[in-house]
Amino acid sequence: MTKNDERTVLVVDDEPGHRLMVRAVLEDVGWKVAEAPNGEKALAMLDAVQPHVALVDMKMPGMDGVTLMRELHARTPDLPVVLLTAFGSVGSAVEAMKQGAFNYLTKPADNDELAAVLEKSYEYRRLIDENARLRLPQDEAIVGGSANIARVRELIDQAGPSEATVLILGESGTGKELVADGLHRASVRARKPLIKVNCAALPADLLESELFGYVKGAFTGAVKDKPGRFQLAAGGTLFLDEIGDMPAHLQAKLLRALQEKVVEPLGSVKAVETDVRILAATNRDLRADVASGRFREDLYYRLAVLEIAIPPLRERLSDLPLLAGHLLRKLGKKNNKEIRAVSPAFLEALTRHNWPGNVRELENVLERALILARADVLGPELLPPQLAGLAGSSCPSGTEGGAEAAANADTTHAGLEDAMEDAEREALVRALDTYTGHREKTADALGISRRTLQYKLKKYGLTKR
Repeated sequence: MTKNDERTVLVVDDEPGHRLMVRAVLEDVGWKVAEAPNGEKALAMLDAVQPHVALVDMKMPGMDGVTLMRELHARTPDLPVVLLTAFGSVGSAVEAMKQGAFNYLTKPADNDELAAVLEKSYEYRRLIDENARLRLPQDEAIVGGSANIARVRELIDQAGPSEATVLILGESGTGKELVADGLHRASVRARKPLIKVNCAALPADLLESELFGYVKGAFTGAVKDKPGRFQLAAGGTLFLDEIGDMPAHLQAKLLRALQEKVVEPLGSVKAVETDVRILAATNRDLRADVASGRFREDLYYRLAVLEIAIPPLRERLSDLPLLAGHLLRKLGKKNNKEIRAVSPAFLEALTRHNWPGNVRELENVLERALILARADVLGPELLPPQLAGLAGSSCPSGTEGGAEAAANADTTHAGLEDAMEDAEREALVRALDTYTGHREKTADALGISRRTLQYKLKKYGLTKR
């Protein structure tokens, strides 16, 4: 949930001796401790520390503890603040709890009580973060019950809370951006920006200024300072899509930014500190590019602390019915049109196609069919030319065949619905097994709400699984 998955507490107290005592107690029970002698210093280091809990003395010169608590909550609303107070000021601490303090302790705090209160504070923050993640909209979920997609979701859960750079690999259209979204949402940086840059979409000189920014007068037309994407993503995540297409000279600047955590805007001689997590993605074979000298080896190893490879759609065709249903619901909302089912011939064509464009191509095919459909069932007459010959004998051709498919829709629905229900039940079983029956994680993995999951478990007799 934080850097290196450590529990971090920010201790703010103007007494060095008391800070030293608190550090010794808390480090002994597994906390990472950051110290600040006053409120101003605490606010200045907040983004860099990213604490789970703040332990704040009420009486300090300058900014007092209650004022600091308000400032901390203005910047990080869910940060639990525990106040330290002298025995005679307990009434003030209780009043502060009405204003948002999580708890208070009298100085000098009992060691066991201190550890217990901070543990409760940490658990509170963990639950807040988990609930926020589970409330995220499901429209962009990574949908599927196959083993290789379950592995992708598992890696997102494992890598998300860390600060490691992640290299996302996959063909165009497989959903690399969705993985980046998932990693950001699972991180402690989730409430900070996720800034995305497509390295292949911008010319080299423009890409450099977009990434690192520039100062007034750096070049003709630079009439004022402009922050780069590194600065805009401060405290959050920077996603570099198509990193394999980055020019060599920019690879060197990116490497410095990763190693030294500074960037140098164009036209400036002053380095600017950065605090971002880097995610990168490519459809290229970066190992081959390293071997050929096209991509820097040192940068590759900086980026690929962890690799997440997304399988192409042709390697997870068992996910297709579930994925198609998910996309049709999403596209139906977008186009104000509801599709109740797809015909067996339509589904047969989908499963026979090799999907060079992956999920993006599937979405294109489904949206085209949805727009052209005159009924609430997608028949084979709605398939694009590249799929029209893949439906076998069940795919009539011409307008007469289209009319026949429409006329026979009621008789063909049953077979399709049976096939899709079988696929749906299998996906439910796989997801339940993968997440050992955990309902929230199963629903999240399948891209449905928990209420819908409960309905489907009851429908397929899986409530006791």
